[in-house]
Amino acid sequence: MSHILPPLRFTGATVLRDGELQQRSVAVADGRITKGPLPEVDLSGYLILPGIIDLHGDAFERHVAPRPTAPFSLNIGLSSVARDAASHGVTTAWLAQSWSWEGGRRSPERAVEVMRAVGRFRRRASIDLRLQVRCETHLVDSGPALLNAVREFGIDYVVFNNHLPEAMELMQNDPARLAHWAREAGRTPEDHMTLVETAMARGREVPRHLCRLAEAFDGLGVVYGSHDDPDGETRERYSMIGARLAEFPTSRSAAAAAHAMGDPVIMGAPNVVRGGSQAGNIAAADLVRQGLCDALVSDYYYPALAEAAWTLVDAGILSLPKAWALISTNPAQILRLPDRGRIDYGRRADLCVVNAETRQVEMTISGGRLAYLTGEAAHRFAHRISPMSLAAE
Repeated sequence: MSHILPPLRFTGATVLRDGELQQRSVAVADGRITKGPLPEVDLSGYLILPGIIDLHGDAFERHVAPRPTAPFSLNIGLSSVARDAASHGVTTAWLAQSWSWEGGRRSPERAVEVMRAVGRFRRRASIDLRLQVRCETHLVDSGPALLNAVREFGIDYVVFNNHLPEAMELMQNDPARLAHWAREAGRTPEDHMTLVETAMARGREVPRHLCRLAEAFDGLGVVYGSHDDPDGETRERYSMIGARLAEFPTSRSAAAAAHAMGDPVIMGAPNVVRGGSQAGNIAAADLVRQGLCDALVSDYYYPALAEAAWTLVDAGILSLPKAWALISTNPAQILRLPDRGRIDYGRRADLCVVNAETRQVEMTISGGRLAYLTGEAAHRFAHRISPMSLAAE
């Protein structure tokens, strides 16, 4: 594990604090935001923003298997993903791992393997790395195994999703994509559809299965929601069992229903940056404009997080403090993390330092540990730290 920085005060920067941009200093000591006169590092020309909290990212799959037929060890992949996330200002990240009938890298067996690897790796990770489980609704026999894994590995975030309708649609309209999906899981399209039909046949058991999981999650303090809600009725059904979080609703009606019920809506940052959904669903920026989006996540691309905030600012949709809240303060509240998401005394020293001219992340501090440093910020930091280190010796 990297060492906690010595007590420091960052001066000269514009700081996002108390919901507004301010000209003030930020002091850190023992991994926390603090007060008092401390050795100073001049960060004039920079923005100091709360560290980014990413609630859903599956880019880690690309780090583990840069090509579908060329997988690397989980340890190598997790080291790479932590560096990637930190270089884009992320200080806390949930990796989205499927628990599904689809098999292969989305199987329950693989999920447990990833949970175990994350549990080992996070003790030395430069950022706070966690795991989100994407639970396929129709895998009804796996409930006890899932709960055992949640308990053993301290999983704190689960979303329910159902890929069966997608498989049926692909069979009818895009058999080539279905064949690719099946091939990734190591089976033929015919075998894949047999699994789909077998899972669909158990549809009547799903509501009770989900209710059992929901009750257990409540007892364990797990935050849970749903993924890809197609309409308001679906969101209402999930909300009624306690799945009070709507991740990537695919229509405005689903997002509006969540908002009406007080359920947070989470959308993909790449959707904002690219100007719309790559799958043809609702545009995230439109939901933000209408007040129907509470948080943005990396989905499949870490650079999109900070870039999405700037995109919203440049489009005149939100101010920087409100846009940045979508990737810091709001996610912290959604996942019940009162120690982060804002720059304030006593909270974790999670900081994203951005060059105000280029808008590039040049320094990331997670829990008081230096997770990423580059550019002019690196020069200023090195000049200040070197004399301190020599003095200490």
